[in-house]
Amino acid sequence: MTAYISVSFNNRKSVQEELNAIADTLSKNGIVPFIFVDNYKFDLAQEKEMMQQAMDDIDRCDILIAETSDKGIGIGVEVGYAKAKGKPVIYVRKKTAEHSTTVSGISDFQIVYLNTDDLQIQLINTLSKIETTRNERQI
Repeated sequence: MTAYISVSFNNRKSVQEELNAIADTLSKNGIVPFIFVDNYKFDLAQEKEMMQQAMDDIDRCDILIAETSDKGIGIGVEVGYAKAKGKPVIYVRKKTAEHSTTVSGISDFQIVYLNTDDLQIQLINTLSKIETTRNERQI
């Protein structure tokens, strides 16, 4: 399994600890973390190539995790695309961050965390729910 992690490019560094916690938790549960903004560099004239690459990468992933502590339009686009493709979407934000009604409204699971320990605990529980749902669909 692979998890596409959507995060604001401009504010990515401000959630480094949280992304580390997410990636660590995923890896420990046999899921490969994929942070789009860490894997590519596009210039301003490459918006079509960037979005095509994002869609291709989402197509290859099994779930999408949207870290919305710093909102970004791109996160909403990626979430909408993943949802349209039938991928489970996990909405994630710090308790003190502004709520995203659109991303939360379209997501399948919501994690509002106090700190990285709380984030990891909630993510483990959410991954368990996703696994249970996947197993039920295979029966």
